[in-house]
Amino acid sequence: MKQFKLLYLCLSLFVVFSCKTDKGNDTLAYAVETHKDASGFSYETVENDPTGLRLYTLDNGLKVYLSKNNDEPKIQTYIAVRAGSNYDPKESTGLAHYLEHMVFKGTDEISALDWEKEKEYLKQISDLYEEHKAETDPEKKKALYKKIDEVSLEASNYCVANEYDKMVSSLGATGTNAHTWFEETVYKNKIPANELDKWLKLESERFSQLVLRLFHTELEAVFEEFNRGQDNDYRKAYAAMLDGLFPNHPYGQQTTIGTGEHLKNPSMVAIHNYFDKYYVPNNMAMVLVGDLDFDATIKKVNETFGKLERKEVTHPTLPVEEPITAPVVKEVFGPTSESVSIAFRSKGVNTDEEKLMTLADMILANGKAGLIDLNLNQQQAVQNAGCSPMFLNDYGYHTFNGSPKEGQTLDEVKDLLLAQIDKLKKGEFEDWMLDAVINDLKLSETRQYENSTALASMYYNAFIHHEDWQRKVKFLDDLKKITKQELVDFANGFYKDNYVVTYKRQGEDNSIVKVENPGITPVNLNRDKSSEYLTNFNAIEAAELQPQYVDYKTAIKESKTDNGIKVSYIENELNDLFDLNIIFDMGSDNDKKLGLAVGYLEYLGTDKYSAEDLKKEFYKLGIDYYVSAGSEKSYVGLSGLKENLPKGLELLEHLWANAVPDQEAYDKYVDQIIKGRQDGKTQKGNILFNGLMNYGKYGDNSRLRNIMQASELATVNPQELVDLVKDMKNYKQRVFYYGKDVDAAIAALNTHHVLPAELKEYPEATAYVEKETGGNVYFVDYDMVQSEMLFLAKGEPFKAENMAASTLFNTYFGSGLSSIVFQEIRESKSLAYSAFSSYSNASDKDESNYVMAYIGTQANKMPQAVDAMMELMTNMPEAEEQFNAAKEATLKKIAAQRITKSNIFWTYEGLQKRGIDNDNREEIYNTIKDMTIEDLRNFFNTNIKGENYNVMVIGNKKEIDFKALSKLGEVQEMDVDHLFNYEKPEDVKL
Repeated sequence: MKQFKLLYLCLSLFVVFSCKTDKGNDTLAYAVETHKDASGFSYETVENDPTGLRLYTLDNGLKVYLSKNNDEPKIQTYIAVRAGSNYDPKESTGLAHYLEHMVFKGTDEISALDWEKEKEYLKQISDLYEEHKAETDPEKKKALYKKIDEVSLEASNYCVANEYDKMVSSLGATGTNAHTWFEETVYKNKIPANELDKWLKLESERFSQLVLRLFHTELEAVFEEFNRGQDNDYRKAYAAMLDGLFPNHPYGQQTTIGTGEHLKNPSMVAIHNYFDKYYVPNNMAMVLVGDLDFDATIKKVNETFGKLERKEVTHPTLPVEEPITAPVVKEVFGPTSESVSIAFRSKGVNTDEEKLMTLADMILANGKAGLIDLNLNQQQAVQNAGCSPMFLNDYGYHTFNGSPKEGQTLDEVKDLLLAQIDKLKKGEFEDWMLDAVINDLKLSETRQYENSTALASMYYNAFIHHEDWQRKVKFLDDLKKITKQELVDFANGFYKDNYVVTYKRQGEDNSIVKVENPGITPVNLNRDKSSEYLTNFNAIEAAELQPQYVDYKTAIKESKTDNGIKVSYIENELNDLFDLNIIFDMGSDNDKKLGLAVGYLEYLGTDKYSAEDLKKEFYKLGIDYYVSAGSEKSYVGLSGLKENLPKGLELLEHLWANAVPDQEAYDKYVDQIIKGRQDGKTQKGNILFNGLMNYGKYGDNSRLRNIMQASELATVNPQELVDLVKDMKNYKQRVFYYGKDVDAAIAALNTHHVLPAELKEYPEATAYVEKETGGNVYFVDYDMVQSEMLFLAKGEPFKAENMAASTLFNTYFGSGLSSIVFQEIRESKSLAYSAFSSYSNASDKDESNYVMAYIGTQANKMPQAVDAMMELMTNMPEAEEQFNAAKEATLKKIAAQRITKSNIFWTYEGLQKRGIDNDNREEIYNTIKDMTIEDLRNFFNTNIKGENYNVMVIGNKKEIDFKALSKLGEVQEMDVDHLFNYEKPEDVKL
């Protein structure tokens, strides 16, 4: 199934998998029922709700969504607030978002060393910000900011940075984060189930009060986040589209990040007012999904969050948009490849239009057999195309996206997209598609239901959007009632000349906001101190959770097909879905053309079916198939409903054996590959983390550069590629099956997967030698506001016995909100929004480990950020209390981790590649348990300190301080085509 941009829409559909698919049959009843538990708490359920939701409402108005998932001893938690950028004051856009950041800073108890003294300084800072906001003279504003900086330094003497993260990490929590959007701010943690009591205590204190400590450093970090947005062409095009759709409503007029001017002129008073108004229990929800006891959990929630005071909440009345009566045109410029989007404004959630547009979207593009899939992507009429719906409280929109082929204009892509909408309006799709779309949605739903995070996301979205859970549960039944004629009538009334078209063009963006480095004095972190709250919190004991390890030899069962192929299998005990993988231990390292060949297969038909008809046949069966080639392994596989496995395998084997080459399809395929390479060269992330990083590891002899160049692709005979795919079946292979009834799966393999008596050995693989690092700075010029830098040092060959120390080091030093790197570079010095460091263990026993560090910040801060990072990588700060917290957090994460289902097999595959034949988490756990800070220091001194780095940098040449860079090594400006070994476009002759 296609991936919707708004996750809740996708998720909201899985809950009615048990419903019948025939439109004429009665569907299940979905009555809302009210119950009382043993303690007298009332809750609602929905009849025939397979998610088993209990929805409580506390006396103070807090909504509590509880559901069970016992896959692992964890609970996915969300705390959702109906407050987002829609409600930002017009003169303070971005407020809801930076409030979200500040909720991590503590209260008058969390992080407070001497609250009485600290609050006096915070009052001074608040008053100074009000003066700063009102002042118009630039020099006077600078003087006021200098005073803010001075007072902030004094205030930092009376608090401890990041105590919230220290405490939540000590629980063994993962995924600690938050996000802000139009109508929501959501706070996230996944916690071990035995730590629920402590988590509730911590969160109820956290949301009881707002303290804006360490404010100016955090605000500078938010401005670096703003800069990252300025370097993101997709975000800019998206914002332009919203501006066209909503010329009056905050959806289009107030971005979540805010304007640069507003970010530089905040009001702490306004932030407090926003918190006091919206962060109240009757405007909030708590979502808990996982290994929990309903009755005990709601009682604990009430004892903590039930104490929060209810207040009356009114959300502002937002503008109503006039109809769009003619196309609105927007243009955005930037360095990335060109694209076009078309967006139609719709009604929002809880409307019939939501249902109709959901169904229309799937007919148009479902990733397999939609009109756009077959007519544009399958036919290679464009580089790529798709569509997705979005539904919000006040409005929604349906967005169509497309990228051009070489020589194709954006208007031509736009017209092709509109032509597919016209086909929908004319009813030019087969009748069976409606049922197939419903089945596709059900299939996706069933997979998502297995995931506690996905389910919890669905619950908080229902709260944010004021959706009755009953409506969510019966959503697919409502879709089933929609006839083809009703859908066609909707399309004709909805899709007219009432759209916004946004052209993302290549070129210079003249709207970029650039600011000077404000010169922040590093604040004190006081990492060697603790608040009384943290001390008392750590003294609370929770029932210890014992780790569980996997005996891979017994967990993975084995059988054989009639022709002797080993079948490893694990039973799916949850539902009737299956995954069947035929695995070849060879890939593009063994044959450079293999990846080209399996990609080409996507566009081929057989002597019986056209390529389009094959897609339709698989879609009718509810079966996904794939043929893929990685560097070292290749896979041929199926997934879907178990009952259709034999038919799906028969169809896949038919394609495998009878694919017919098509010269026209191949020529388009080559054009698409070349255009994709050119587009990839415009993506800074691809340049840094693929091109530069591989060059830093391997130099000229890298896997990334060992490709077929454009001129070579043009000379390949398509028959050769078809023969190569067919010949895969003649090589050694093995099978992994996850599902029910392995005997039936093996019977299907015996019938349809016919092999020769003797299977061939794999061709010899190309070897790639890692080069020594040090003394090199590889630079790529790119039009961007920030600069991004990656440090890379080759370490010793992989050793399993070092995995414990490296795991603990990464927690303590390089990752997370309470890590040393985060605290020093972002929290104290505000030199970057994103900075991390890690000791990365090789995935192969014959490869080397690497020390890595990353910084992303505006160019004028880069020299200071580099100095700060290099100091940390040379002299590791030691804080005993922080080390113990990192150690405890690491142990608890391992104790709560469960490797289940098909992950058992794939995890074991990764371990074997490292030469490990058991669940080595047991050794890691026991080793960390006995480690001291001296052990960590020894690991640091042996493996990190004094390492020789290659440094990869991408940024605007006009802004980079090359004198500072040259201190790190010889600076070499790299040609992007050389990094990827691409021929220059002008040298390609086709």
